[in-house]
Amino acid sequence: MGNRQKGEFITKMVKQGSGKSCHRIINIVPMLYRFRLLILFALISLGIILFLWLNSSNRVNVEADQRIDITPTQIRQIQDIGQWEFLSVNDEELIDTVKRRFFSDAELVRIYYGTLRFGIDLHKAHPHWIHVENDSIITARLPSIELLDSNFIDEARSRSFFEKGDWSPADRNQLYDRAYKKMLARCMTSENLKAAEENARLQFSQFLKAMGYRNVKIAITPRKDR
Repeated sequence: MGNRQKGEFITKMVKQGSGKSCHRIINIVPMLYRFRLLILFALISLGIILFLWLNSSNRVNVEADQRIDITPTQIRQIQDIGQWEFLSVNDEELIDTVKRRFFSDAELVRIYYGTLRFGIDLHKAHPHWIHVENDSIITARLPSIELLDSNFIDEARSRSFFEKGDWSPADRNQLYDRAYKKMLARCMTSENLKAAEENARLQFSQFLKAMGYRNVKIAITPRKDR
């Protein structure tokens, strides 16, 4: 084989080798592309699994946070409110009296004004009057509705409508007592006590919800005179 033939042979072999190398490179490129897609898919799947796991953990924490409690300090602060008025009733009574005398009768007519306030005294609440049921409900049993102030007649506003003759302090006290009993009978009715109880349930429920408690149950201790 001559030098010319050898050169042609070598050139041919080089071209064939180059062609095979290019062919291999072209075949590897699709494989790398597919491999990259697999890696990307695996990373996306891992991210989804991680997100679902974290979200599941958050749900568990939220459920745990739904359990509620009320501390002794909070109960004491509520009881320190003391008297809580839920209904007030204004009244006025015209009371008269006559003393028969030989020459001229003595007569006294007075108008009495008063405001009767109905509510509860939280200092009279029974032990464990407020507690948590089933880790989710605040239950409160309030004291009985009562007359918060027994001195409900406003003596500063009360006045004599008609007065004839002389009247002693004892006479005036008798008129006061009669006015007191009339106001009590007129205002301290079952209807008013029931209205006060309804207001107590509503207002105390709103009070507890304002403290952050969603589920509340309110009961009123029945009055002994019923």
